[in-house]
Amino acid sequence: MNRICGLSISVFLFILVISSLCSGQNPALRIQPEDLVYLGAFRLPADAGGKETETWDYGGHAMTFFPKGDPFGPDDGFSGSIFAGGHAWEHLVSEISIPTPVISKNKKLNHLNRAVTLQDFTDILQVGNLEIPRTGLAYLPKQGLQTDDKLYFCWGYHMQEGGPDLTHGWCELDLSQPKVRKGWFLSGLPTHIRNMSTNDYMFEIPEEWASVHTPGMRLATGRFRDGGWSGQGPSLFAIGPWNQGNPPPSGTAILNVPLLLYTSTYDFASDNHILNDYHHSDEWSGGAWLTAGKKSAVIFVGTKGVGDCWYGDAEGPKLDCDNRGWWSNEFKGQIIFYDTDTLAEVAAGRLQPWEPQPYAALDIDAFLFGVTSSQQKYHVNAACFDPGRGHLYIFEHRADGNAPLIHVWKVKTAQDSNEVTIIKKQIIIRK
Repeated sequence: MNRICGLSISVFLFILVISSLCSGQNPALRIQPEDLVYLGAFRLPADAGGKETETWDYGGHAMTFFPKGDPFGPDDGFSGSIFAGGHAWEHLVSEISIPTPVISKNKKLNHLNRAVTLQDFTDILQVGNLEIPRTGLAYLPKQGLQTDDKLYFCWGYHMQEGGPDLTHGWCELDLSQPKVRKGWFLSGLPTHIRNMSTNDYMFEIPEEWASVHTPGMRLATGRFRDGGWSGQGPSLFAIGPWNQGNPPPSGTAILNVPLLLYTSTYDFASDNHILNDYHHSDEWSGGAWLTAGKKSAVIFVGTKGVGDCWYGDAEGPKLDCDNRGWWSNEFKGQIIFYDTDTLAEVAAGRLQPWEPQPYAALDIDAFLFGVTSSQQKYHVNAACFDPGRGHLYIFEHRADGNAPLIHVWKVKTAQDSNEVTIIKKQIIIRK
């Protein structure tokens, strides 16, 4: 079988350490894969609304942590709530509680606690008419002239070639009265980059980092689209739409600072800048900015292609087939880690946005419930992070029937010598 994508035939190891890009970085300030301690998983609410799409089935493509959520919930170490998108046809948004995660050694769903619905599904994104929607969510405390905290969102779709398309917006946290404001796009980018590289995962940029490197821009947004149309690796941009109005008028071109952007296969450039071990079949579906004391990392979570890569179906290259798309010999659920100092170099213009490469990768399939074959696609979806408690939340695709599960990791801090003991006390383990 001829391989037509990817840089090498090497298989990612469980933890793959990759050399630094530039001198002067301090590896001691990087969050490493071994700093992530698995705490378990929990189930989504079982109740559904009156519509077919008022359900978690096939969902989990967008999520964000809300630190003020569920204020009357139990004092179990998992305060706050999660806003997330449901069924893949419409991505209706609901707010849910965060129950104590459980490690089930035998991966039995009935061992896991269930989240509770705090706010019912609401159509703030309005993507039901789009082909294979892509959406992102991010909570931020009030910025600029805002008087209230906001829920930010972005949206796009699979074959988003035309333009101009509007891709970003915000709304209130009360989903019964969301007061949606939207209709912005990122300025200064070619149409195909603007449409297919900016409008999926979203997350907060820490205030301390942003104040130095992207002043006034505390929101990260980006997208990876299979086939390399978005760029042959995950993309990322810093934005601050509140700087251009409260809210900006519909049609506003939002100023931005690129932090990651590899060469798009749309461009057919002679200089092809590409993610190490890239496959056209990769799916980088979520991202987060992790912090733990003085340590940090920007991570992307997704499904990584391994071995040969081709366009066709699972059996090999062909055009006349079902499930046509990009395939690899094997797929792995994975987290890749970027150095935030390297992204600072990009923001300052001392590195190009295609120069950063991950310094490590973590294979997470051992923790997942729904991976049944080595060639299974779509292991995980969106991710979000609680910086106050250091909890990383990741959606596993269709692991509970057609519904996703949420898996939880704790990012260890260096300041607390009893950190491991504290984490072990939090973990509930069932056979």
